[in-house]
Amino acid sequence: MIVGACVLELRLSNVRSLKQKRSQIKSLLARLRREFNVAVSETSHNDLWQSAQISLVAVSNNRTVVEGVLRKAVIWVEINRPDMFVVSADIEWR
Repeated sequence: MIVGACVLELRLSNVRSLKQKRSQIKSLLARLRREFNVAVSETSHNDLWQSAQISLVAVSNNRTVVEGVLRKAVIWVEINRPDMFVVSADIEWR
């Protein structure tokens, strides 16, 4: 069993409050779950309103499949969420 975890550091440029940030992050997390069938959560920067860290996890018996899903999810965020700038995306294997 291959477990891949991707940690995304995001900058949210148009956010003016924590309430607005949480709304945008909640929407993003739901969309990533639906589109890519991954487990996803906000994992850090909870009290900073212009930055966020989210983690995505995918499991398979094939490393190539897991890596492809995680990379496609990162590319999707970069393309479809111009209000969220991807500062870094690191993939770890377990």
